[in-house]
Amino acid sequence: MQAVAIIPARYASSRFPGKALADIAGKPMIQHTYERVQQAARVSRILVATDDDRIAQAVERFGGVAVMTSPDHATGTDRLAEVAATLADELIVNVQGDEPLIHPEMIDTVVRLLAEEPALPMSTLRIRIETPDDIFNPAITKVVTDLNGYALYFSKGPIPFCRNEWGDFVRRGEGLPDFVPPQVACHVGLYAYRRDFLLRYASLPPTPLEQLEQLEQLRVLEHGYRIKVADTAHTSIGVDTPEDLEKARQLFR
Repeated sequence: MQAVAIIPARYASSRFPGKALADIAGKPMIQHTYERVQQAARVSRILVATDDDRIAQAVERFGGVAVMTSPDHATGTDRLAEVAATLADELIVNVQGDEPLIHPEMIDTVVRLLAEEPALPMSTLRIRIETPDDIFNPAITKVVTDLNGYALYFSKGPIPFCRNEWGDFVRRGEGLPDFVPPQVACHVGLYAYRRDFLLRYASLPPTPLEQLEQLEQLRVLEHGYRIKVADTAHTSIGVDTPEDLEKARQLFR
């Protein structure tokens, strides 16, 4: 079973406007992402969803397919749902346009989870956190799962919190502990959905924890739906700032 990949790409990013067209090794970033997705065995076709003619034209120049969407969407999920509503494909995978180093196996994994479990509405990934700095970094989203790999919660905070190992450090405010339990994992923002669920998800009202943490995926859990989370050994660099862009450029040299 294969999925259609949709890559949402905005020009008016608040932190880094125009980043989708930023040059990396002679190509716009959106092209690198597109070409990585093309390598995924479980993707049948790729669409770039954008509200900007400059991005659409760049995609068409390298032979990709762009779909124009409304400029008024509050979230990337809303943009994704607008495109999904016009498709007949059962499975949709959402790949962010600012992931020029995404590994194709990551995409195949989230699609495989849905193919293996017909009742599963949504899937995503996690990777183990290795350093205390990352555990306590609010820029990194953490995820905890049950024994069967279904998400229990996502948070910017340190979850699960190791009371015995970390409690004294936090109370004293002295540096960071060395202990990193194997259960602490970073959420990787790659999602696959069943089309019908994606359309339902986009219509659900925002929820209290979603608004508190500013994590849209919590809306799914708060409304009682399940998200399957698979482990991955692959890392990727999301380009959110000019500094991230320079890191990505270094890796392409």
